[in-house]
Amino acid sequence: DPQKLAKLQSQKTASRTGGKGSVRRKHKAVRKTVHQDDKRLKSVLQRLQCRDIPAIEEVNLIKQDEVIHFTTPKVQAAIAANTYVVSGTAETKKLQDILPSIIQ
Repeated sequence: DPQKLAKLQSQKTASRTGGKGSVRRKHKAVRKTVHQDDKRLKSVLQRLQCRDIPAIEEVNLIKQDEVIHFTTPKVQAAIAANTYVVSGTAETKKLQDILPSIIQ
């Protein structure tokens, strides 16, 4: 039947998702959230016995020609494990720009 054949071929070009004969998804993809990562990080820091270090105004991490500059960071330290955690908003600056303020 040429009419049925033409109808089937036109349906074939239109992409169809779902419906009869489609492959069924086995499991739902679970998305990781930032909240879960924060909980995991807090548990690891507790295991290392990290303590907050108060009254730190700024932190500069120097790597080659760049400086990662934190203003008003939250600093935690586990001295026994030689581990320091610096969190907060960071800016990447050139070493030449920030060097005069470090020397003062």
